[in-house]
Amino acid sequence: MPNTPVDLRSDTVTQPTPAMRAAMAAAPLGDDVFGADPSINALQEKIAAMLGFEAALFMPTGTQSNLCAILSHCGRGDEYIVGQMAHCYRWEGGGAAVFGSVQPQPLDHAPDGTLPLAQIEASIKPDDAHFARTRLLALENTLGGKLLPFDYVQAATDLAKSRGLQRHLDGARLFNAATAQAAALGTDVRGEARRIAQCFDSVSVCFSKGLGAPVGSALCGSRELIARAHRIRKMAGGGMRQAGLLAAAASHALDHHIDRLAADHALAQRLAVGLAGIDGLRVEAPQTNIVFVDLEGAAAARATELLAHLNARGILATGLYRLRFVTHLDVDAGGVDRALVAIREFFTH
Repeated sequence: MPNTPVDLRSDTVTQPTPAMRAAMAAAPLGDDVFGADPSINALQEKIAAMLGFEAALFMPTGTQSNLCAILSHCGRGDEYIVGQMAHCYRWEGGGAAVFGSVQPQPLDHAPDGTLPLAQIEASIKPDDAHFARTRLLALENTLGGKLLPFDYVQAATDLAKSRGLQRHLDGARLFNAATAQAAALGTDVRGEARRIAQCFDSVSVCFSKGLGAPVGSALCGSRELIARAHRIRKMAGGGMRQAGLLAAAASHALDHHIDRLAADHALAQRLAVGLAGIDGLRVEAPQTNIVFVDLEGAAAARATELLAHLNARGILATGLYRLRFVTHLDVDAGGVDRALVAIREFFTH
């Protein structure tokens, strides 16, 4: 429909598909606080098996999942090594420090999103009363839409393990990472997701981004770690009773929405190619489903006008001098082309 907004703000804005709604309506329910919701139990078993872990725990949000993971790995006076732009450091309200007295040790990213191995090693504190105890390395894949190279993931996690650190992955967009990795290698997406996940002691996976479920994440790990996380989830208010309605949506997404992520990546490429060559725009070539566009020179001076122009034409995006466009299951080629027409219109008038 021409008047329907093209919402490129995030892949979190997706609506459940009719088939997903039907799966939610048909979901058998119980009380998850008693461990008696069959839909939640089935989801937890499914995602744990898919990624090669002993157990998993359904969470309302990725933020809570990361919080429970960090506090399960670390105690008061411990620290975790993390990137400056990692979600669990920058955009989760300082939860690990606030609720767990766990100190972050943020590092600057290299241009490809990695944390240089030498900086990771140099940041590991000696066993000395002057320092917080370094317990955990936390990585994110994808980071800002960038795929962490698998060789790097192996090297960083091997380094952490060799120094006695636990390893956590914020895999909010793990299946986008796996899709890009599988495309590059000519392999299977699910196999690549498992290969990435098995470099870590715990992995958080979000269902409400590219997979298109309305709510929810899962934390995967050993039975011992998940038992600790379950206690922390309770303290954080994460017991959700008959939440099998939500788990059924996530389970449907795992069954039906993984393979279609490649279409989102193709649409991001379509958008990036269409924006190339417009004066004042520097387009970062997307690796997955996120396109960043920097406004430079005269274009930067019109940043506020551009967003208003797009909004008036039903094109929703975030940013100002650096715009972010995210493709997802509720955006099609026609929507991307509408966005391109609106942007070109702005810069040619």
